[in-house]
Amino acid sequence: MASSHSSSPVPRGGRDGIYHKERDPSPPRCRPVRSLPDVCPKEPTGEGRGLCDGPSVVAEHDRWTVYSSKVNLPAALNDPRLAKRESDFFTKTWGLDFAETEVMPSFYLPNITREHFGPYQQEMAQRERIHERCKTICPNKDDVDAVSSITTNHDKSRAELEQVPKIFMKPEFALEDPATFNTVLPWSHFNSAGGKSSRDVASSKLLQEKLSHYLDVVEVSIARQISLRSEAFFHAMSSQHELQDRLQETQRAVAVLRGRTAAIDRVMCQGPLRALRTALTRNNCVKLHNKLKLMAAVHQTQPTVQLLLSTSEFVGALELISTTKEVLQQELQGIHSFRHLGSQLCELEKLIDKMMVEDFSMYARSDLNRSLKDEPQVLEKERLESLVFGLLRQRKLDFLDIYSDEMIVAAKAIVTQCVAESVLHIEEIDTEVVTKLADQMRVMTFPQWFELLKNVFESFLLFLQRIKATLNVIKNVVLEVLASNQKNRLLEEAGSGASGQEASHSPSLLHGEAELAYLTHEGLFISDALNEAQQQQQQQQQAAVQDQSSVGGSRIQQSRTEAASSDSASGSAESSVIREQSFMSGENMMPTELELNRVINNIQELLYSASDVSHDRCVKVLTARAKDGSLERLSSAEFVCLSQAVEGFVRDTEELCGRRSVSLRGALQSQANRFVHRFHEERKTKLSLLLDNERWKQAEVPAEFQDLVNSIADGRITLPERKIPGPEDRKPTEFLLVNGQKYAVVGTVLLLIRIFLEYCQCVNDIPSIATDMLTRLSDLLKHFNSRSCQLVLGAGALQVVGLKTITTKNLALASRCLQLVVHYIPIIRAHFETKLQPKQFSVLRHFDHITKDYNDHIAEISAKLVAIMDSLFEKVLSKYEVKAPMPSACFRNVCKQMAKMHEAIYELLPEEQTQMLFLRINASFKMHLKRQLARLGVVNDGGPQHGLVVVDVAFYTENVQALKSLERLDLNMAEIWEQKR
Repeated sequence: MASSHSSSPVPRGGRDGIYHKERDPSPPRCRPVRSLPDVCPKEPTGEGRGLCDGPSVVAEHDRWTVYSSKVNLPAALNDPRLAKRESDFFTKTWGLDFAETEVMPSFYLPNITREHFGPYQQEMAQRERIHERCKTICPNKDDVDAVSSITTNHDKSRAELEQVPKIFMKPEFALEDPATFNTVLPWSHFNSAGGKSSRDVASSKLLQEKLSHYLDVVEVSIARQISLRSEAFFHAMSSQHELQDRLQETQRAVAVLRGRTAAIDRVMCQGPLRALRTALTRNNCVKLHNKLKLMAAVHQTQPTVQLLLSTSEFVGALELISTTKEVLQQELQGIHSFRHLGSQLCELEKLIDKMMVEDFSMYARSDLNRSLKDEPQVLEKERLESLVFGLLRQRKLDFLDIYSDEMIVAAKAIVTQCVAESVLHIEEIDTEVVTKLADQMRVMTFPQWFELLKNVFESFLLFLQRIKATLNVIKNVVLEVLASNQKNRLLEEAGSGASGQEASHSPSLLHGEAELAYLTHEGLFISDALNEAQQQQQQQQQAAVQDQSSVGGSRIQQSRTEAASSDSASGSAESSVIREQSFMSGENMMPTELELNRVINNIQELLYSASDVSHDRCVKVLTARAKDGSLERLSSAEFVCLSQAVEGFVRDTEELCGRRSVSLRGALQSQANRFVHRFHEERKTKLSLLLDNERWKQAEVPAEFQDLVNSIADGRITLPERKIPGPEDRKPTEFLLVNGQKYAVVGTVLLLIRIFLEYCQCVNDIPSIATDMLTRLSDLLKHFNSRSCQLVLGAGALQVVGLKTITTKNLALASRCLQLVVHYIPIIRAHFETKLQPKQFSVLRHFDHITKDYNDHIAEISAKLVAIMDSLFEKVLSKYEVKAPMPSACFRNVCKQMAKMHEAIYELLPEEQTQMLFLRINASFKMHLKRQLARLGVVNDGGPQHGLVVVDVAFYTENVQALKSLERLDLNMAEIWEQKR
């Protein structure tokens, strides 16, 4: 009711004069009110909902249409939630409350149930029954009359209506239906064969009167019903007149209100609204200007990228492309002139990817193939860092594979270059005849080839140092990116908690303005642009927008000029900061921390791979030389030099790369095994020849062998350097002094000492062959033991050398030589134990077996000496007779042989061994003498025969104790007599 269908606030009056215009008490207010336009029309470029979205209080409302409905009638009629249609659907008031809505129960009112009325019902039940009984007994007279009158009229009306046929009362009554029409008008009564008759006329009149009667009955019934409701009808008519009066007053009040509102609108609203509209228009113009500046900056993206690529500024170009694509998607989306720019930037980005990969491949090729002695180790460090940053930003994490391939090619070229340089200085090699590198290396002499090998080792060490320096630069770049990612993550976590407070205190920077600040910034890095834009926003927001708009073109021009004149040799600190800012802005493109850690691991693996490749190429050089067996024919000194060179190279590469490569060690081990086999066979053959020519006589000990033994005693298990003989050299000695003991030895044993020192020296020089060398040395010692046993105890020297007999002196000398070897076995064992790994200590048991075999051999020699005297005693004493003269010839012979035995072994064996040997000989003598006395029946009864035997025994004792070192020997000759029972 707040609006009217006419433009004038005062409606036209009717014919009855009630709504005449002359009745208005204030004619000036009835002038037509001009309909005001919308105070805040919607701007096409404005943001959000403006002031014009709400209904206007001043302006006339539009005419109501079906589209102004707040409730959907078909939806209300077809509500599936209702079991049946509402009975009062067409009688309810139309409006917002037409549809039923559930009203939540109030939380402040109690839930009233039937139980709350229980006490009241019980109290009033008795009174209600009495009241009902009284109403039944004494009804009201007026009510009875009214009821009886209504009942009588109703019965009468019902009786009259029952006269009307039921067909007229049916809802589906329609004369169009032929059946209904024939029932109401039975034409069969009117149809006759010849035409109209008097009977038909009468029937038609009768039917007409009947229908008229039915009509009268119905009209009377309707009139009766109207009379019953006449009071309500007249009351409604009077209420209608009153409602019209009130509407007229309301209309006049609305007209007054509209006039006053129009004055308020004219005086107080139109000016401020015009100012708001002007400010909104200005704001839109500023945004349009910024958009145009942004479009101008985006339009210059491709030339700027080309300028950056011309100076290899891949990171800046990629960052500019990324930001431009983001601006196109967010700020300039839908602009027709830029519809192809996004795809062009994507293609340009792919082109930059290919350029970076090719540039990195060229860099790796030029860096690895340049002269190894050139400085610096890292070629164009800034270019390498820029390439790595760009590849990481584009997630091209397989660039290390390119470097690995180039590294393998360069390693092959190093060997070829070294061989070519060496061949140039060797006139004996004709490169036109010998074309293959392996054949050229085999033609070289060992010193020439060894010099080549050292050059290869030196070149590969420089090669690995260069690779390590380059990989360290790459690793530092990756670590810098990783630290930047972690820093950004910490800043985001710290900023997420304070974002609400910062939003309430400072206005946020518009995204479009931030992008514009980036694109128009002279440094072309977004972090600086964002910082400047934030500072300007905090100082003065509107001034910042104006300043940004005014200097946009100049900044674009300045950025292009700087990009064109940029130099790749900028300071490392400045470039590092720039790259960090670049990655902070493009962190969504950067690899994750897991991927960066994987790249760091791959860098370390690449260094290991470089070490392995270098070792593999050196193995090729080694095997090419060893193909014809030349390395097996090296002397011990030459092979030791080769082993030391290889071990030194392996140790240097291990320190440099942090990995123990096994290929070169394995190749050296294989050659070492062949060398050890040849080394052992040579010395075993030499020892066999020495033993076969040994006459088992005491040899003089040259001074050099005494010095060798002394150095062993001092703990130096090595071969001393050969001294140039001079006039002051010492003369040879008869004995070999070892820790104060004299050892009478043969020449073979002296050479044997030098031979096993050669084994120990070889182990010192080549620790990797310690196990094999120990096995061969144990075999050599076993061979010496077994062969010496065959020659001495087995009397093999009689046939081999031509000795007439094996004397006691030969036996004693062989025993003493074996004792010397046994003395050195623990020293050799301790030396080898220092060269073996703990898991290899089990092979040391060979020395225990060898020591046992040598001791058994020594014991057999001692037993042989005793056996010689034992057979002599048995032969001589079997002819012994107890008779004068005394001492008997038998005892004289025994003492003579004992003196010869002592003379033969005294100077060869130490005093303790001599005493132990003669104690055993004396025990044998006593056994045979006791047996002979028992056979002769001589007992210690003090008789003549006993006295003669005592004289012989005293002679024997005196002669034996007269020998050197046997003075205190307890012969215990009383054991020759049988014990009395």
